[in-house]
Amino acid sequence: MGAGWQWDETLFSGTAAFYRRGRLPYAPGLADVLARVLDLDGRGRLIDLGCGPGTVALSLAGLFGEVVGVDPDAEMLAEAASEAARRKVTGKVRWVRARAEELPAGLGDFTVATLAQSFHWMDRERVAATVRGMLRTDGALVHVSDLKGESRTTDGLPHPPVPHAAIDALVRRYLGPVRRAGRGLLPRGTAAGEAAVLAGAGFAGPYRHVVPGGQAMVRTEDDVVAGVFSMSFSAPHLFGARLALFEADLRRVLREVAPSGRFSVRQPGTEVFVWPRGAD
Repeated sequence: MGAGWQWDETLFSGTAAFYRRGRLPYAPGLADVLARVLDLDGRGRLIDLGCGPGTVALSLAGLFGEVVGVDPDAEMLAEAASEAARRKVTGKVRWVRARAEELPAGLGDFTVATLAQSFHWMDRERVAATVRGMLRTDGALVHVSDLKGESRTTDGLPHPPVPHAAIDALVRRYLGPVRRAGRGLLPRGTAAGEAAVLAGAGFAGPYRHVVPGGQAMVRTEDDVVAGVFSMSFSAPHLFGARLALFEADLRRVLREVAPSGRFSVRQPGTEVFVWPRGAD
């Protein structure tokens, strides 16, 4: 993570209620790809680190005998538990409130560990070493993210695209030009270079797989607002007493672009890097 920034418990404060609606899903077929490349058969154990509201953990629950989701945010875990109940998989999932840095916490060993766009918030060297020690000898760590550098045109779709540049400008107007993160700032953004960290911890590979997206999707005004409030850098608590004013301005920007309240987007592709545990 950037020099001078320290994690604090407000990083995603207030975002959990918006997360599932606001974030675009990973590409259809993610579970099928992982089942094939990891030879998953409904047994074994999965640990999902920085699980949030259970997005990945629950989408993969059918591939394992037991799933453990770990996250430091109590509201995220409450959302995850609610969704697990809705999907009727409560009996095979467990939610643990902890930072990844606090592992292994007596959780045992695992067949697969997943990190879905959460590793950059962690003490990566420490977490990589600990997680490798929690994996079975034939286990693997899987890093999941939206496909980098993908061009997703909305040409020919029935509604305008989401005005991301205007939204970003509005957030900066309210919160300042430097990215917010909890109680701190990230002037250079989040850390990159996870491949070097994982290789340094002794993982083998990686093996890259792409799950294609591109499907046309409709997003309502409320979906887009939820997406803004699901982000750490525009979390509701950051606006303080001006939250209602910001939301009113945000909706005004959206209605200027799409008076119908509907926007067209394309489903992002999903990029998967599989890191086998490797020999000691």
